[in-house]
Amino acid sequence: MSGHSKWATIKHKKGAIDKARGKLFAKLARQLEVAARSGGMDVDTNASLRTMVQKAKAGQMTKDAIDRAIKRGGGETGGANYESIMYEGYAPGGVALLVDVLTDNRNRTASDVRNAFTKFGGSLAEPGAVSWQFARRGLIVVSGAVEEDTVMTAALEAGADDIERDGDTWRVLTDSSVVYEVKEALETAGIEVLSAESTMVSANTIEVTDLDDARHILRIMDMLDESDDVQDVYANFDIEESLMQEIE
Repeated sequence: MSGHSKWATIKHKKGAIDKARGKLFAKLARQLEVAARSGGMDVDTNASLRTMVQKAKAGQMTKDAIDRAIKRGGGETGGANYESIMYEGYAPGGVALLVDVLTDNRNRTASDVRNAFTKFGGSLAEPGAVSWQFARRGLIVVSGAVEEDTVMTAALEAGADDIERDGDTWRVLTDSSVVYEVKEALETAGIEVLSAESTMVSANTIEVTDLDDARHILRIMDMLDESDDVQDVYANFDIEESLMQEIE
């Protein structure tokens, strides 16, 4: 599972979450709109919307902002019609990437995604060429200062599947449907949660050892993440801490 979870840890360490909080809220609002438009505005009957509301709250989006996005999706106020597309591709070193987008302009988004890949030595792939390697899971990153037994007990009691060490953090793996419930249980147990998300995890991890490849991979990820249309980027790379320090 280290590919995408490594990227999540890297983003946290780089401070990218705080720096791009406004952009994060815009993406969350778009996802809330789509969920409300496709399944209705009632979180009790719309499971997709319920999950998105939990995700928005975990991202510290305000209740008013969540409600406004749901109303746009439900047609009570103006909103765009978004199309969901999953692009697949390869970064340098054979790293597999999935790019999840919501767009109201397919041509614009396709051009932006293609440009991010080709500018830094990657390439787009045919549908299915990459996605077979990934499965949707819940991933929670928690402080590594907590004892393993404490994290393990709280996580498993809350319904998690497993935990593993990653440098100075713990990674808790869950079914995607319960990731935010497990997050709340960990926080109730006094464990510091750094991030929580429903993500795509690959069983195959590419160890990146070349400095130039590592730089180009991270630049592709950053460029894709900057796009308002791109909701998330999933990858199967792992970069050693020493290499990350050289890049920083």
